[in-house]
Amino acid sequence: MRADRGGPSTSSILLVIIAALCLIGVVMVGSASEVISIEQYGSPWAIFFREILWMGVAVVALVCTIRFDYHRLRALRMPLLLGTFALLFLVLLPGIGVTSGGSSRWIGFGQFRLQPSELMKLAIVIFGADLIVRRQERGSSHRTIIGPLILVAAAAGGMIVLQPDMGTALVIGAITIALFFASGVSMRPIFKVLMGLGTVAVVIGLVDPYRRARLLAFLDPTAHSSGSGYQVAQSLIGLGSGHLIGLGLGSGRTKWGSLPNAHTDFIFSVIGEELGLLGAVAVLGLLVALCWFGLRAAQHAPDRFGALLGIGLVAWIASETFINVGAVIGLLPVTGIPLPFISFGGSSLVITTVAAGVLVNLARQGAPAGVPALEHRSVGTRGRVAHGTRVAVGSAGR
Repeated sequence: MRADRGGPSTSSILLVIIAALCLIGVVMVGSASEVISIEQYGSPWAIFFREILWMGVAVVALVCTIRFDYHRLRALRMPLLLGTFALLFLVLLPGIGVTSGGSSRWIGFGQFRLQPSELMKLAIVIFGADLIVRRQERGSSHRTIIGPLILVAAAAGGMIVLQPDMGTALVIGAITIALFFASGVSMRPIFKVLMGLGTVAVVIGLVDPYRRARLLAFLDPTAHSSGSGYQVAQSLIGLGSGHLIGLGLGSGRTKWGSLPNAHTDFIFSVIGEELGLLGAVAVLGLLVALCWFGLRAAQHAPDRFGALLGIGLVAWIASETFINVGAVIGLLPVTGIPLPFISFGGSSLVITTVAAGVLVNLARQGAPAGVPALEHRSVGTRGRVAHGTRVAVGSAGR
């Protein structure tokens, strides 16, 4: 495990941050789910115990991923991508996909449900990073990178929107843009495609009554506080009532029926209410730190594939954090995106923890202290570095 200038290694810091986020997540899910747990299961601890169960699975997945050499993910890119597309198709079939809250996003039975759209985030990162490395090593044109990756991402996003799940489709888009930017390809054609897709997204949002109501609520939550803006209005009330240090853990009031999805999409509001501004900032600080040290791991990656993989994973976690918190504080429309590691949810928790484990594995194999990243990548690695691209700039001493 590499040490950075005599201090703790990047991998050790990442592990501490992940452990802290997971612990906070378990505690806050237990606090935020008391009332709904009584209503649905007759016990205040039912959802809390389910979260502990999924956290146990996530910890096992984390340990396995840390020990699994990330280079071997390249061989899994196509089986994972095609398998996830097949699952996304099955989710849309009546009688197979599990519907909840008006969306068909899961497949499985009872408590054992998989959300394929969560798995698609990992599949897109691995596929995109591998595609870019392979094409650039061959000296192929930018079109051979841009075209296939946009087609795959658009197909995945389209199937996810049909569930409907606009939030996860946006995360897929953010991952794809980050990979393109890091690869060094021309962004001009990509921006043109994004403008077209953005126009389509706006049209879909305005045509569908449900999405239109959410959009109007986002523009002015107070004007729709008794309808489509009710959830955001209650979220803001909860955040505001926490003040600096909060009402105390377990003492929040909005979770007693006034704030829907308090233990899932809007758990950040409960954090602000019970732990105050200081608690909310601390959670955000941990998530930002995770992204920061994840980027450091990507910068010092032993090869090009690892660097792109790390950037894609960080874009995933960062975009989810931005979209979730933005919705909770009323700056973005509500899309149903969970807060990474904190919100209740089996698939999202386990798969996000797998992503974090890959970052730790990447950091463990990074360039030793004092060795420039480019030099380290060029000797004894499994992939070549494409010089002159954005991600290949930097050294371990910076």
